[in-house]
Amino acid sequence: MVTICLLRHGETSFNADGNRYCGRTDVELTEKGVSQAKRMYELLEAYDFDAIYSSPLQRAKKTAEIASGGVKKVLLDDRLIEVDFGEWEGMRPEEFQAKDPESWDNWLAAPERFPAGRTGETAMQVISRLQSFYDDLIARYSGKTILVVGHNGVNRLFLASQLGMPLKNYRRLVQENSALTLLTLTHHRGCQLLKLNA
Repeated sequence: MVTICLLRHGETSFNADGNRYCGRTDVELTEKGVSQAKRMYELLEAYDFDAIYSSPLQRAKKTAEIASGGVKKVLLDDRLIEVDFGEWEGMRPEEFQAKDPESWDNWLAAPERFPAGRTGETAMQVISRLQSFYDDLIARYSGKTILVVGHNGVNRLFLASQLGMPLKNYRRLVQENSALTLLTLTHHRGCQLLKLNA
């Protein structure tokens, strides 16, 4: 069993600007985002992390560095990068929904089959890379506690898949900026969700 402290990065300018879809765009944390990561450090002080992993995007890496107190090197893993949102990248939801309602409707109905923003990833492609990452954690860190800092889309899709939810319902899970989700993972029993959006 591996214990995972799963975070979403702190606020970015895209989050603050009408929730622009940030995907692979490498934007920095806002001052508020830095403050959120510092608050998370206070919440996580009681944990002794055996390893710290992050998406390679700077908003996640910086959150990981601050939230962990810099006690260990942050290990970057490309499998934790945010969903490729294709043509939605950099746009607010109301903008791309008006411009291309069909692709949005397809994503809402069956994200496992339809790519985000027509040219991005399907939910199954996201789940495949995340499952590979978490399988590696289970194999390498049995009995350990790991901090993982990712993104809103990938974190929620992974949780939905682990909890047996239809992937189209992933948006019903909430993970605010720099909020903690605590879970355990095993090969035999799967995921046990202990805290969500704390």
